[in-house]
Amino acid sequence: MSSTAATAAATGVWGRTEQQDFRSRVRGALLGGAIGDTLGAAVDALPLAAIREAHGPAGVLDLLPVPPAAPGSTYGAGHGAGRGAVTAATQLTLFTVDGLIRAQVRRDTGAWHPPTDVHRAYLRWAATQHDWGPDERRTEDGWLAREEWLYTRRSPSRASLTGLADPGMGTLDHPRNPDATDPGAVVRSAPFGLLVGWEPQLVFQLAVECAAQTHGHPSSCLASGALAVVVHGLARGESLDGSVQRALAQLAARPGHQPVTDALQAALGGVRQGMPAPERVEALGDGRTPEGVLAVAVYCALVGEDVRHGLRLAVNHGGASATTGALCGALLGAMHGETALPPGWLAELEGRPTVLQLADDFAMEMTQGPALHGPTASAPGWLTRYPRS
Repeated sequence: MSSTAATAAATGVWGRTEQQDFRSRVRGALLGGAIGDTLGAAVDALPLAAIREAHGPAGVLDLLPVPPAAPGSTYGAGHGAGRGAVTAATQLTLFTVDGLIRAQVRRDTGAWHPPTDVHRAYLRWAATQHDWGPDERRTEDGWLAREEWLYTRRSPSRASLTGLADPGMGTLDHPRNPDATDPGAVVRSAPFGLLVGWEPQLVFQLAVECAAQTHGHPSSCLASGALAVVVHGLARGESLDGSVQRALAQLAARPGHQPVTDALQAALGGVRQGMPAPERVEALGDGRTPEGVLAVAVYCALVGEDVRHGLRLAVNHGGASATTGALCGALLGAMHGETALPPGWLAELEGRPTVLQLADDFAMEMTQGPALHGPTASAPGWLTRYPRS
């Protein structure tokens, strides 16, 4: 394993170079996912022919305003949005990160259970979908839940809402929405892979358990775990092909793995079938199932000449373009770091200061947590941002 971040995570000793490399990959994954999300939102669920008719033979090449939601779209709430606007995919991803930070902060309290902390974060997100704005009195919610721009509903999947409709937490033994096969769980699961100090099997397990909180179908859970392991390998400096192979190894022992395994193998095999094109992307699946969006994202990240090319390929098809764009962006960002992302698209990204702040906080917690809330040091401001309650 060649990554300096991986070595630092294994030894617990983070030098300046290791911290910079890790922070760049974290920023890349979160910003890249958000860019892919907004790039695909303008054409989400449109047939390929309609995309070409509206935007030319090459399809979408740049950020666009998001039109009113089309029937079957995973975006919109009956109205449009401006250039750079993100969907519920990015909102949920940010709350995943928030939950992971809170889990680490609580680790030294003796009450450490990451799935519970992530679930609490998802409940804070669910409140943004019903409330008019943040309640400043609820200091236990931390800073992210007080970001007003997150209170705009961007049509999350029905399973995401119903799975979080009450405080009870779905588990693998008693999952929420066991028939849900939309990609609402997998699209929020990239941050689990940024836990570079964890072993792949633990990253996989955490992502699976957290997916079951809203999407209990085996394909939803296992695709979420597979994505997390792929991101984990990339964040540790491994190749994309090698990271996918590691994910396949984790899947092999899981009941019900075959649809996800077949999808990943199809993505790998597609690389050898000629020049990439939208038709080849669509051949990987309809882009609306967990395994289908994962296959499209992996394929486009594998064949993309750079981030811009990979993301354009990931959104110009007749499926869930916002979702496949978000997943592909997270993979490319984790692989190449933030400096590889198109600056023009970053400049217009909705909520970019929030995404950057959360990415940097995550990187700081993972590399310097003991200095923030350890037995010999404490930063009260940090515990205000990420309360232990």
